[in-house]
Amino acid sequence: MTDHPFEGALIRLRAREITDEPFIYRWLNDPEVTRHILVRYPVSHGGEEAYLRANSTPGYENLGLTIEDRADGHPIGTAALRRASPENRSAGLAITIGEKSYWDGGYGTDTMRTLCRFGFETMNLHRIELDVFVTNARAIHVYEKIGFQREGLRREADFRFGAYRDIVMMSLLEGELR
Repeated sequence: MTDHPFEGALIRLRAREITDEPFIYRWLNDPEVTRHILVRYPVSHGGEEAYLRANSTPGYENLGLTIEDRADGHPIGTAALRRASPENRSAGLAITIGEKSYWDGGYGTDTMRTLCRFGFETMNLHRIELDVFVTNARAIHVYEKIGFQREGLRREADFRFGAYRDIVMMSLLEGELR
């Protein structure tokens, strides 16, 4: 780990760039990747480019970042702290490791720790929350390992692949990050 707020042991978080579009397009059109995230429909190059242009400046309310391999700078996914509320000192978290060759290598855990540490230490957040499909055991394991607690269950909240899925609501409070 480093003292840099956007670096972990394996990853670096940085602002999204328009040059990230081909990677994000590929990830968001890969059913293996989108199986565990809220993206349901295919995205176009033009649509993703327009989104990146409209959201190119990270800020307190919407901190959208690219995750890159610290060793070589290769983009491997995206992460965000969204809907940040200064009054409540809280934000929602989203993460996608889109490069499947990086799955199960500690990159998701390192990203979560780095992003949460940044949220607490730099953004002055008190609470970070997320939703995860109950079928995403790998992500739930990572979230619980770093200190997230289960808060509730939204029953049959997502319909995909011919069936309803439950969504687990989780949160991490300041001081609970492991």
